[in-house]
Amino acid sequence: MTVFNPTRYGVVGTGMMGQEHIRNIAFLENAEVTAIAEPDHDKRHEAVQLAPHAVAVESLDALLEVDGLDALVIASPNHLHVGQMQEIAGRRALPLLVEKPVYTDPSHTAQLAEFAARYPSLVWVAMEYRYMPPIASFLSRVHEETGGIRMISIKEHRFPFLEKVGDWNRFARNTGGTMVEKCCHFFDLMRLAVQSEPARVMASAGQAVNHLDETYDGEVPDIWDHGYVIVDFQNGARGMLELCMFADGSRYQEEICAIGEKGKIEAFVPGPTRFWPPQLGVPPVAKVIVSPRDPKGPMELDIPVDPDLLEAGDHNGATFYQHQLFLEAIREGRPPAVSLQDGAAAVQIGMAAQESARTGEAVAL
Repeated sequence: MTVFNPTRYGVVGTGMMGQEHIRNIAFLENAEVTAIAEPDHDKRHEAVQLAPHAVAVESLDALLEVDGLDALVIASPNHLHVGQMQEIAGRRALPLLVEKPVYTDPSHTAQLAEFAARYPSLVWVAMEYRYMPPIASFLSRVHEETGGIRMISIKEHRFPFLEKVGDWNRFARNTGGTMVEKCCHFFDLMRLAVQSEPARVMASAGQAVNHLDETYDGEVPDIWDHGYVIVDFQNGARGMLELCMFADGSRYQEEICAIGEKGKIEAFVPGPTRFWPPQLGVPPVAKVIVSPRDPKGPMELDIPVDPDLLEAGDHNGATFYQHQLFLEAIREGRPPAVSLQDGAAAVQIGMAAQESARTGEAVAL
């Protein structure tokens, strides 16, 4: 049995998502967060409570001076990712887990391609939704149960964007737009399930309810809160996304359905445990439903998740399972399950959806 030295993580950005990473790294065997970089005093203080033995600094520059790091997690605001990856590449090319979206501006594509060609270490894009237990179960069975996907639909009915440090997520110039920031997860799942590249994207989306009564330095937020997206894939499969971010009362936050000539399979994922109203009792359990055509008869499977993992973050335990695989890839020298190319492809679909909704025209890819 191979015995590994403790794997020491540096975390860049310790807002909501950065703190979720810290809590889940704490569950890993023989791993610890030993350095954090966060310019906001309050968020840095909160992170120190979660990782009391970590060196706490204000910048990535200072974090890269800390000795003994084995891996880095980038959980900073979206628009900072590419620049920070370039800084890391020029200073200390450690294994890297970078939050989605991996980039936010079309002008970044050339920089990202150059980075990918030259970076000598592991880079994994944090597409947590792949590792939610009900979605992982769905993905493991989808081709057998459908006989090959012809249609896939994803519905997310959820709460509005949360408050972030400096309210950076209120403006598309920082997030890449809702179809990039929020929905790249779903376009990644479509590509993964369908096993094909997109050919055409059509979308209708906008801002109807959320954040319209807010102002920041005289600006009203421009981040969209609902929309529909249709994706035609090169292999003939069709995908559809329905997003609503003013549907807080939903029993399930995500519903995924794939259909083929043999039958249908669905996954139902509850939202974060902390948002479930206590007066309603125990939160719903995630489930998968398989509905074959012959013999007819839906089969319903509960997919329970460890309560400690549910409490550690807002992604149905997925962040922990993602970190397990990332750590195994570091220790065993394996390639990432979610490559830079995967992360970039999901962003590209999101950008096409933004453009289609803006212009009213289909966008060919």
